[in-house]
Amino acid sequence: MKFDPNYTITPRLTKRLLEIERHREAINILPITATLIASLRETARLMSTHYSTQIEGNSLSPNEVQEIAQGKKGGFPGRERDEREVRNYFKALEYVEDQLKKNTKITEKLVQTIHSLVLTGSNRATPYREAQNVIRDGATGDIVYMPPEAEDVAPMMKGLLDWINTEIDKKELPAPILSGLVHYQFATIHPYYDGNGRTARLFTTLLLHKMGYDMKGIYSLEEYYAKNLQGYYKALTIGESHNYYSGRAKADVTPFLDYFLGGMAISFKSVREKAQHLKELNKDKTIPLQTEKLRELRPMQRQILSLFVQSKEVTAADIAEHLGLKSRSSQTLVKKWLEADFVKIIDTSRKSRTYGLTQEWEFLITNKQQRLSELENITNRNQDKSLDLEI
Repeated sequence: MKFDPNYTITPRLTKRLLEIERHREAINILPITATLIASLRETARLMSTHYSTQIEGNSLSPNEVQEIAQGKKGGFPGRERDEREVRNYFKALEYVEDQLKKNTKITEKLVQTIHSLVLTGSNRATPYREAQNVIRDGATGDIVYMPPEAEDVAPMMKGLLDWINTEIDKKELPAPILSGLVHYQFATIHPYYDGNGRTARLFTTLLLHKMGYDMKGIYSLEEYYAKNLQGYYKALTIGESHNYYSGRAKADVTPFLDYFLGGMAISFKSVREKAQHLKELNKDKTIPLQTEKLRELRPMQRQILSLFVQSKEVTAADIAEHLGLKSRSSQTLVKKWLEADFVKIIDTSRKSRTYGLTQEWEFLITNKQQRLSELENITNRNQDKSLDLEI
């Protein structure tokens, strides 16, 4: 089925596009170091994962998401599902980044693989749904939206992907408009029983990056959606009926584009201010950014950092439990870490011996936590202001 979106480029949308371009250009010419870019990119990945999964009901905090990124496993009893969702989302993000580096063509297999990674953590492409599904109000149980019938999903997805590739080749449609239309249409087709929202958001990010809106990989649109969630759902709810065929098939998508472009403008403004703020902090040596230093660590050292985030002093038994090792193995590991100046002895008594990070590494993780907190505070201030203002 051919995708033929119904929308109008209004003066308001034009104004939003101009603002997006202003922020985009400012970020692209901002003289920031490779180390600072790496730090902001890492933060963006953490925020994207946190907020995209939060939209679907995930209860893990940004700090807990960071712990998982550092290798912590099994540290959230009763929230194993949340932990698994975060790990899967990280895998999907890595896959998207890898495909962008390879300049992979937009295909059904690409979309299906993103979905598979999001939902199961596997890179085996998942087929579309084979039966009808509905979206219900969690409180009342009322039907909010009834997507297209299963037999129409495959031809509709093919039509969407054909349209995307044609528009990318033509280079006539502004990338934010194209991405917004794709986000809306993917959510409208709802090709899977679960994971549609996360897949749509990742796919949208991939398209923006592919069309030159990578912004050094330091922004997160998911944050805007999560902090304006009712607006997100309202923008997606277009048409006179909850049934696709009598409500959304030919609906005017302009209101969703207005929401989507407004979110891009707010997100780009926010990340521009973050980058400028951290550039000044780095210039004054207030917060030394040592993200690249983390790459020196071996996997188990990365995993153990989350334990030291929770407690400055730990025992060999704590380390063994955290890493799932036997006592003798943890003792051997600690000895190597002492020699490498990664940890130091805090309590020297044999029976109650405890260890802590050396000053260099303790300073690093403390500043990383401060930086995440600072970035979140900046974003919250900007978000609260932006949601109350017209762009």
